[in-house]
Formats: sequence, structure tokens, C-alpha cells
Amino acid sequence: MAKKSKKKAKQPSSTIVLNRKARHEYYISDRYEAGVVLEGWEVKSLRAGRIQINEGFVMLSHGEAFLHGVMITPLITASTHIHPEQKRTRKLLLNRRELNKLLGLVEQKGFTLIPTAMYWKKNKVKCEVGLAKGKKDHDKRATLKDRDWQRQKERIFKTK
Repeated sequence: MAKKSKKKAKQPSSTIVLNRKARHEYYISDRYEAGVVLEGWEVKSLRAGRIQINEGFVMLSHGEAFLHGVMITPLITASTHIHPEQKRTRKLLLNRRELNKLLGLVEQKGFTLIPTAMYWKKNKVKCEVGLAKGKKDHDKRATLKDRDWQRQKERIFKTK
């Protein structure tokens, strides 16, 4: 008897949103995974994909990390007894050692913290925070030039 092939059902991607602008605007040296403190309506909006993190940044104050500038648009079906705020400040959950390390780097070396991605991990929302340093205009042009050259090399190798 012939065996039947079992097709695996495609699992939905665990990625909620990516910050593609971050790689263009910054050099990202380290990445950290942080939990996010959210309200119920925000989780429902995230499941619907109604989030923008392009203008987001992370501030460290009083030994805690807070996510600013991230816009989560509420669903129309949100509860009537609450008034959702789209750009509220959300707390990030990091280890004490990670917070102390990031605090030292941000204050002394001129780095900044930006959200690079948001994703689901075991039914929890996680935010990937990148330790970044800003690029100058000539650095951006050089990066684009290198990326274009890599693409051309791949095309050349494919044809030969």
C-alpha cells in the first residue's frame, strides 16, 4: 500500500510587525527581547495587525524601559466603557542586568533603543529592541550601493 503524504497546515507567522526603516536609518549592534505590558483592546488590535512601530523608540527612566511612539489603532468593536489611547506609553519587561547594561550604553556611548519587531511567543507579545546608532547620509548611500552590488553578484552567479 502506498503511504499517504501528510501535508502540514501552514502555521500563521508569529511576526506581528517589522520595523524595516530601522535597518536603513541605524546601525543595529545588539538585539534584546522584551515583554510588553498591554491592555485587552491592544491585544485584539495586534491580532488584527493594526500597529505601526516605524516612529517608535524606547526611553529608560527610573530603572525601567518604556516604549514611546508606537501606535496601536483600536478596533471599532472595542468596549464602550473605555477610551483607548493610540499612542500611550507602554512598559517593557527586561531583566535588571539587561536594563543596567542598556542604561550605561545609552548614556555614555550615544546609542539609542528602537523597536525592530513585534511577535508572538507562547501567546505572549514580545518586542525586539535594537541597540542602534544613527547613520549619516553617506553611510546610507554606501549601504544601498553594497546591497545593490550583492544583488548583481547573485544574478551573475545564477546565469553562469
